[in-house]
Amino acid sequence: MRTPPDPKQTLFDFDPDPKLEALIEARAAAKAEAQAFQWRFRLVTIETMMLGFLVGAAGIALQKPPFLIFRAAVMVAAGCFASGILLIGMTGAADRSAKWLRNWWNRR
Repeated sequence: MRTPPDPKQTLFDFDPDPKLEALIEARAAAKAEAQAFQWRFRLVTIETMMLGFLVGAAGIALQKPPFLIFRAAVMVAAGCFASGILLIGMTGAADRSAKWLRNWWNRR
């Protein structure tokens, strides 16, 4: 059984400081945004390699000439990488535009 708290003991006020909370949230958001870009880039790179290897494996399975396999795998991988990087860039631009629009709308 628990003993009742001592009436002479002071109670702590755990209400956080709003300025400190805002600072912590801003730093966490900046770190999360940087990590999100890194993870997106990693995913694009992994998908690029997977598609290149899949095209290479398909060419080997179909017994095509090695140069033809290599050329097709590189072309597919380059297209995948370019479209992935373009998508990352467009996502970032849309995010910045949405933030700007939200700030503009709130200032009106």
